[in-house]
Amino acid sequence: MAGALKKSTFLKGLEVAKTPHHSLTNIYTRILRVLGKFPTSSAYRISTEQIVKERAAIVRETPDVEALEKKIGCGQVEELIVQAENELLLARKMVVWQPWEPLTEEPPKDQWTWPPHK
Repeated sequence: MAGALKKSTFLKGLEVAKTPHHSLTNIYTRILRVLGKFPTSSAYRISTEQIVKERAAIVRETPDVEALEKKIGCGQVEELIVQAENELLLARKMVVWQPWEPLTEEPPKDQWTWPPHK
């Protein structure tokens, strides 16, 4: 896997990743492990697994960092690492929140109408 050749991300506070392939692979694996705790019918699990698996495959198949960034198309590899870390944090919270469980009470009748009726 090719190492980082750039000297700066040109993004304040975001240093160049020394081992981007390793970092992304590690985080993507952890996300998939957390998603395994969700019901298989969970919409969040289904969509997030698809994205993470696609990106993990690109990371495995693309040794060049610049090509990797272009294939994923969501910023520099350092930004991808931050995005993956944030997704991991969210997935862990979602396990606790269990949004797939039924509501404890009925939502307001006009919850999804805008502007709200008075």
